[in-house]
Amino acid sequence: MLSSLHIQEFPYQNGELYAEDVPVRALAEQYGTPLYLYSRSHLRRQYHALVSALRAINPEIFFAVKSNSNLAVIRALADEGAGADVVSGGELFRARRAGVEASRIVFAGVGKTEEEIDYALRENIRFFTVESEPELERISQRAEALGAVGRIAVRVNPDVDPNTHRYTMTGKAENKFGVDVDRAVKAYERADRLPAIEIAGLHMHLGSPIMTPQPYVEALEKVRPLCEELKGRYETFRHLDIGGGMGIPYRPDEQGLNPRDLAMAIFPVLNGLDLAVALEPGRFLTGHAGILVARVQYVKENSLKKFIIVDAGMNDLIRPALYEAHHEIVPVRETGGTLFGDVVGPVCESGDFLAVDRDLPAVEQGDLLAVMGAGAYGFVMSSNYNSRARAAEIMVDGSEVRVVRERETPEDMIRGESIPEWTKR
Repeated sequence: MLSSLHIQEFPYQNGELYAEDVPVRALAEQYGTPLYLYSRSHLRRQYHALVSALRAINPEIFFAVKSNSNLAVIRALADEGAGADVVSGGELFRARRAGVEASRIVFAGVGKTEEEIDYALRENIRFFTVESEPELERISQRAEALGAVGRIAVRVNPDVDPNTHRYTMTGKAENKFGVDVDRAVKAYERADRLPAIEIAGLHMHLGSPIMTPQPYVEALEKVRPLCEELKGRYETFRHLDIGGGMGIPYRPDEQGLNPRDLAMAIFPVLNGLDLAVALEPGRFLTGHAGILVARVQYVKENSLKKFIIVDAGMNDLIRPALYEAHHEIVPVRETGGTLFGDVVGPVCESGDFLAVDRDLPAVEQGDLLAVMGAGAYGFVMSSNYNSRARAAEIMVDGSEVRVVRERETPEDMIRGESIPEWTKR
């Protein structure tokens, strides 16, 4: 058997992979493949591990909805006490529909439209993460027009290297996010002069996945003096949001960011600051809460290697193609042997792969494979490319099973499209 990450909610029992107390094979037979499976127990376990580790500072947890925006996932975490970190009007709608109180929602993102800002103001969210001076002006204008108050936290870019993929790095000077530390004071001074604005705090986010506490420590050391200055200037300045990005292991030999290690590292930097601390975890909560199940269609061989062709492709899970991301791939029924090759999908692109040049389970046509660690940035980044219907999503809680998103049909994919009548001429 190939080495694999041990995720207690997806164990092997008598050679069969389970999702909590339910055989994965049975779910695949009932609901078809490709299939996303989520463990509610894992979501709960991760949330409480984070809260427990950081209890000394009693942080408020805003779940990063962008990592997995299924209503059932948002609600499962909200039931445990999480708020929501959203980056679009659509995510705000999802969070509210899932039952998250508006006062427990923060809104980030560099390109907020007037419509999105109006929606958030009417809902009366906790605060906006402001990414630029023009955005600050827009929030003020819209809040004044609506007779509302726009609570804001400027996103400060601390220019810290989180040692992650360049596409998921957000805290360096060359990234599009936030304002430089040197410009932040002037941005807050501008905010203080604008009508209908309340200065709520400061926000930072470094990127993802971050595997050690050091980038957080370095960033906090840079922004702490600024926080102290702002707290002295503005009586409503009460929050420090340190963002998310906590990494999880995707390979058996990796170590994710342990929340206890994070706590021990950042507590000394935060000591005496006397601000309410917030975090925005996404991947840490959802990553290993989900797997993607695929069925082998063919095993093809050429002069160099073998290809395991499955019914899940880059439209279902784009992380390997987009980030060269590694996901462990295991058989739903344990096999004794291995083969060297690629796991590829049916999409007409050479970049349509889930694994490349790997020792893989020796599976045959009709067998099932599970792509592990697919709960974050999996379904949420999926598409209908090649007019492929998006997968069903299932949530398991012990022995209970619920369909939390039905599999798309061809009719679902063309809903809203029409053929202009002039094409009939």
